[in-house]
Amino acid sequence: MIDLRRLEALVAVHRTGGVSAAAETLHYGQPTISHHLRRLEAETGSVLLQRVGRGIRLTPDGVRLAQRGEEILGLLARAEAELSAATSLQAGTVRVAAFPSGAATLVPAAVTLLAERHPGLSLDLIEAEPPEAADLLRAGGADLALTFAYPDQPEAGAITSTTVLEDPLYLVGAAGTDLGGPDEGLARFADTRWVTGCERCRRELLALCESAGFAPRIAFASDDYVAVQSLVATGLGVTVLPGLALRAHQHPEVVRRPVPGAARRVQVSTYGAAPAPAAVTAVALALQDAAR
Repeated sequence: MIDLRRLEALVAVHRTGGVSAAAETLHYGQPTISHHLRRLEAETGSVLLQRVGRGIRLTPDGVRLAQRGEEILGLLARAEAELSAATSLQAGTVRVAAFPSGAATLVPAAVTLLAERHPGLSLDLIEAEPPEAADLLRAGGADLALTFAYPDQPEAGAITSTTVLEDPLYLVGAAGTDLGGPDEGLARFADTRWVTGCERCRRELLALCESAGFAPRIAFASDDYVAVQSLVATGLGVTVLPGLALRAHQHPEVVRRPVPGAARRVQVSTYGAAPAPAAVTAVALALQDAAR
């Protein structure tokens, strides 16, 4: 493999026209430049320079290598500048996977905070439920994920999560429905039809109803919280929804009350060992602050 210092010496000779001028440009001694050039010829097995009178000139092979060397050194300088900008949070893009209600509520607030703190940073937002977000993290398709989990759900392997919000759950019914008091459980709805959401939410609903002493009679299911509320608004059943979903959109024809002691964890998740890149950490902090 070609040593970059020797390639840099060849490029400097090509630009300046001589060893002495190259040495002055690179702040090396002339013998150091000559040594690098001899070693470069030995490593490549090519004649790169010819002596002409008291000076030297590059051979055709030397010119070709010097031209490629300019491209390589230019790309390296660009990579160093981009890395420096990202590390100093002056520039960069962070890919964030977020579940829909988090994307509609916490992410916009985090973007506002980032614009104030680090205006050079930008987000690419990918809408994904927690299992898909974990897959994206593992595959390198996302740098950070905003996820949620219920109390009985373990963390996915090699995923590190920090809880940023305890998102309370609400019993939701059609306008005019007597939902009971805020400290009342779900038992009064044992004979009522239920509308449920995603698979994770359905498991939590089953667990909540089981703890209240009954199995819910599920009439409809949808992964779309807006559709769930529309079904409830027409009187087709009651449901349990998280607070962020209702903050993102609450149907005008539904009412709600808290389910005592019921909540889901909203988390910022990353893959792999710490520390994370500076830009990823900055976005994670913005999401934590937005959740507060």
